[in-house]
Amino acid sequence: MDLYLGFVILEGLLALAVVGTNLLVCATICLHRELRSVTNCLVACLALADLGVGALAIPFSVVLSLELTLCFHTCLFLACFPLVTTQFSILLLLLIALNAHLKIRLPSSYAVHVRKGRVLGAVGLCWLLSLLIGLSPMMGWNSLGHYVAGNRTLAAGLAAERAAVVLIARDQPYGGFLSKVYPGTRGAPRYDQPHDDHLGHCSFTSVFAPEYLVYFVFFACTLLPLGALLGIYADLFRLVRGHFLAQPLRAAKRGELPMARTLLLLFGSFCVCWIPLHVIYCVRLLCPGCWSYAALDRLAVLLSHLNSLANPLVYAMRKKDFGQALRAVCLRYVLRCPRAKVHPQGPSGRR
Repeated sequence: MDLYLGFVILEGLLALAVVGTNLLVCATICLHRELRSVTNCLVACLALADLGVGALAIPFSVVLSLELTLCFHTCLFLACFPLVTTQFSILLLLLIALNAHLKIRLPSSYAVHVRKGRVLGAVGLCWLLSLLIGLSPMMGWNSLGHYVAGNRTLAAGLAAERAAVVLIARDQPYGGFLSKVYPGTRGAPRYDQPHDDHLGHCSFTSVFAPEYLVYFVFFACTLLPLGALLGIYADLFRLVRGHFLAQPLRAAKRGELPMARTLLLLFGSFCVCWIPLHVIYCVRLLCPGCWSYAALDRLAVLLSHLNSLANPLVYAMRKKDFGQALRAVCLRYVLRCPRAKVHPQGPSGRR
């Protein structure tokens, strides 16, 4: 119980920090026009996805950890929403890497190929793909049979408990009074009725098959995009370091090198925060009889949610102009410091 209480408290504090930090990121880009580059706008979209994690995905995870008795479809929606936000973050990281790659490979025609309408269309496509991937269990790829079987076990246990209560009440000298207090199964609804067939203990693993979490979510929808990201960044650094002697491109490519390193840090942060949770799912699939630790599971969940807080902090620390603007907005609108300037000093980072 103490472990679960600590988990809930940490999740609540993390949710508040994630919502507050990502709101500051969105407000900073809205208030500073000089920061509205394509890369920064994509980072703002990533902040919106992280905002959804703090506002909804983390509370949903806390509810799932309670293992309440819920309807299967309600539990399935609570479990699917974190998949949507996670997949959207992965696709946005891939889109950010493609944008940086195009800027270095095509410095002269970048503005012709990358336009505002195309970027918005790409973000919309990423959101649509995230919805299709994350909500695919609601279209039939789920563990309804396992959930119903667990419900029958629960109903059998409740029926046995009620039968024991009725027998105890009959053996008491005041059986008439106790029978009114414990009416048994005479007036209570049966748990094996059709409208109660979809009730069961709600958790993240009770509605998803292990094969779905490992083969589809991890291998197909996580490892493949991350592998593509790694290949893009490897080619990006090869271009930057291999063409420093080319005078027309030297200045532009040197300027993009710090940005590429920052985006690579975002990629590394995502891997460090999310891979442990997927490794746990893989172990459960490959070794069903292995012992599982609740503390380790909850630590992996906390680590995955921590990524939504790490993204804006890493970007603000690596990008000085963005960090100054974020600090100015925080001082002016959160701490109510009237002397803080809303606009940062120095050259803007339109990249």
